[in-house]
Amino acid sequence: MHTKRRLAAVIGAGLAPFLAVSLPAATASAHGYVSAPMSRQAQCAAGIVDCGPIKYEPQSVEGPKGLHSCSGGNADFAELDDDSKPWRATDVGSSTTFTWNFTARHATSNWQYFIGGTKVAQFDGGGAQPPSTVSHQVNFGGFTGRQKVLAVWNIADTANAFYACIDVNIGGSGNPGDPGNPGDPDQCASPTWDSAAIYTGGEKVTWKGHTWRAKWWVQAQEPGTADQWGPWDDLGACTTA
Repeated sequence: MHTKRRLAAVIGAGLAPFLAVSLPAATASAHGYVSAPMSRQAQCAAGIVDCGPIKYEPQSVEGPKGLHSCSGGNADFAELDDDSKPWRATDVGSSTTFTWNFTARHATSNWQYFIGGTKVAQFDGGGAQPPSTVSHQVNFGGFTGRQKVLAVWNIADTANAFYACIDVNIGGSGNPGDPGNPGDPDQCASPTWDSAAIYTGGEKVTWKGHTWRAKWWVQAQEPGTADQWGPWDDLGACTTA
């Protein structure tokens, strides 16, 4: 009996180093993506563009810091780098608000925004854990026309970052009430908000004389009834006549 116990102890001791080597190392659980204006991975998740596996995990575009890649260098998400796909571009003025959604929060160094390799904005994270959503007002610094904005979330305590590309049309038809589109309010061109309808990030509605843009998936929440952290961006007054 004692011999069997000693044998079991020897076997257990022998297996311990093997198990330590074989078990996978813990990985960071932080994930996030830009929901509004709709990033490329958000459009994939909404079924607007056919993109492969990224549609199941838009929050997982993670790669080493310092890249200028929509896919974060991840071969599984390489379709995000394909500019020939029919990505929808959101009409914006000289600045707009970008909203990040975090499915798992992580200590943050900063958030950066680039157009064509030029950094147009940076926001300090202070090494703190962010709330579930974070919004930044980004000025495009003289860029006009259709542009691809690269948004980067740099993690404070790992060597990785999360990436999202957002297609915008700067100074195109513009957003009513946007700082880059001054003057009288435009005519309300978006459909009237419907409490039964489902809206995904980037979709616009008209309600109570204003144009509103959904930050993310939303249903039955009336525009204007929540604070700035609610699901709707107020794009300003519009006229119904």
